[in-house]
Amino acid sequence: MTTNRPVALVTGASSGIGKETALALVAAGFNVLGTSRDTSRVTPLDGVTFLDLDVANNASVSAAVQEVSERFGRIDILVNNAGVGSMGAAEETSVEHARSVFDTNVFGVMRMVNEVLPHMRAQRRGRIINISSVLGFLPQPYMAAYAASKHAIEGYTESLDHEVRDHGVRALIVEPAYTRTGFEANSAKPDTPLHAYAKQRQTVDRVMGQAVRNGDAPATVAKAIVAAATDPKPKLRYTAGPLAGRARILRRLAPAGVFDQQIRKTNQLAD
Repeated sequence: MTTNRPVALVTGASSGIGKETALALVAAGFNVLGTSRDTSRVTPLDGVTFLDLDVANNASVSAAVQEVSERFGRIDILVNNAGVGSMGAAEETSVEHARSVFDTNVFGVMRMVNEVLPHMRAQRRGRIINISSVLGFLPQPYMAAYAASKHAIEGYTESLDHEVRDHGVRALIVEPAYTRTGFEANSAKPDTPLHAYAKQRQTVDRVMGQAVRNGDAPATVAKAIVAAATDPKPKLRYTAGPLAGRARILRRLAPAGVFDQQIRKTNQLAD
């Protein structure tokens, strides 16, 4: 079938930021398709149609995007929200583990973009909204692999945006700060733990856990995503919540020494 209502495809929509985004886009007037790796375990959401999708699998990505196109005849918004966390010192993180993080957080985004872009170019409109993080522009000790994946998304999206504007498409970035999603509890732990880092890693884990518990509600991030999807003149970057906004200003304006000291203080690292 075809529809006159805009169509949004949201990856990782079964919980947290993705779930709140799907519901917020429904409220904003979109036909919304949410994805999960196993929809049989997903609690239904009013107004959201769920599809099975593993962003780390080429065939799964192709099949899901084709189903959306055949069902609705259009794809107006792609929200690349699916992602995985990773904790641990850089030396404790094997290349194999880092590759698995990138396969979802970076290459999963690229797979989705490559499948959706032909549809958006053909209709001469569309927005690709990639969920980054404040760790896309800040360092985070004991989360090097994850921060690297989000830094990669920042560079990829900004470059992509320049390429697709001539075709009526925009690529945009949403940058949440700490969000109450259970992120730290669900993040992968180091696969080659070393005693040399154990004490400080545990300290940073506690700091991160407290920050997440005191963080923004997922609905705060969803609000920024809806703005990116609907603003008549969209910005390249949307910070989600006051902490993310302050972090962006700090990174831009603080002297290097002050910024470095603040990162160490926040993570309770010795001077």
